[in-house]
This record gives sequence, C-alpha cells and structure tokens, in this order.
Amino acid sequence: MVRSLVPWRTRFPRPLIRMEEEMEDLWDRFLGKEEGWLRPMEGFTPRTNLVEMENEFEVTVDVPGMKLEDFKVEMRDGHLFISGEKEEEKEEKGKTFHRLERHTGKFSRILPLPGGVDEEKIQGEYHDGVLTVKLPKTEETKPRRIEVKS
Repeated sequence: MVRSLVPWRTRFPRPLIRMEEEMEDLWDRFLGKEEGWLRPMEGFTPRTNLVEMENEFEVTVDVPGMKLEDFKVEMRDGHLFISGEKEEEKEEKGKTFHRLERHTGKFSRILPLPGGVDEEKIQGEYHDGVLTVKLPKTEETKPRRIEVKS
C-alpha cells in the first residue's frame, strides 16, 4: 500500500531510495507481517470491540474454539477484565503439520469503560465463538436531552 502512494520512487537519488526501503521494512516489522514487533511472544490477543450506545456499552470478543469454562469475565473498578486460555492443538500420529497459524495460550484483556455501569445488570453470552458482554449505563451516565429556548 505504501508503495502505491509513492509513484515517483525511481526519481529519488540512490541514498533516499535506500532510506525509503528501510523505513518500509521498519513499518512492515512494526505493523505488518506476522513476525512483527507487536506480535505477542506467548499466547494471543483476541480481537475485541467496545461500542457505546445510548443506554449501554457492548463488548464483543472473538474467541473461537473455546468453551465457556475456558475464560473468565469480571468487572472491577470501572474496568472489564476478560481472561482465559486456549489450549494448544496436540500433534496427532499420522499427521504432519506444515503450517500452524492458529493462536493458542493465555490471554488477558482489560478494558477501561468510558462511563458508569450498572454492575448488577451486566449480561454476557457466548455464541458461535463470540463472547458478548452488555453493560447497561447508570442513570447518571445516560445522555439527557436539554431543552433550549429562544
């Protein structure tokens, strides 16, 4: 993608081309390829969405292949804690693995919530590999319409 943004690449003097290639390699290592710096050394980090709606926050976490007993969800000090462990696939006799890209191991996500949550009404469900946690807002956090007079 970066290359398409620099159509004049061949016009750069030689030292600048080399610098550009090194910067591109740096970005690939930092954000791009799987061997990058941000890739966790152990475990994995499940993809997570935090969405705010008028009356609640909704957190969805992709944890395919896990069972309910494999993870834990807690609410502490205005933060949602989600942790668990996804078991590594055991090598089976008669199978030769040529590529292993599925992430396994322990994970922990801590999500600070941007407003007050009614902790007594929090609901969670797990379906088709997606954990969904609904966190109703407290009355103080819900938006209030203000009447403006002219």
